[in-house]
Amino acid sequence: MKSQTWDKFYNGLFKKIVNRETIAYVITGVLTTAVNFASYIGLCKIGVPSLTSNALAWVVAVVFAYITNKINVFRSRSDSVRDEAYKVAMFFGARIITLGVEQLGMYIFTERMTFPHIPVKAALAVIVIILNYIFSKLYIFKKK
Repeated sequence: MKSQTWDKFYNGLFKKIVNRETIAYVITGVLTTAVNFASYIGLCKIGVPSLTSNALAWVVAVVFAYITNKINVFRSRSDSVRDEAYKVAMFFGARIITLGVEQLGMYIFTERMTFPHIPVKAALAVIVIILNYIFSKLYIFKKK
């Protein structure tokens, strides 16, 4: 009986969640987060204010994320320049939404509640990664 339950779980939910695409997304997400954190910390160290550093680090990370998600995660092809421009606009638009989530969280927890900025940014990164996957999978790089 346990074997049947495991088989149903493995062939059902587990295979849908853990596959090449989600593993590649997690790796790309970790690398994108590293690019974001490195940019953020570097900017803070040279005296750029926290929220400004966060916004600039976001731009660098989103450019990196678009390229790696398009090529390595979703293996997306564009049929035309217009199709590519649409994907770029959708990708950046979705990322602007999650930037808003992150900026609001950073403002509330670091500026108002004075929590340390690195743990707050790390916690918010988890939420942002999940939201970004949902946007990318369902809207930007969806299969035709």
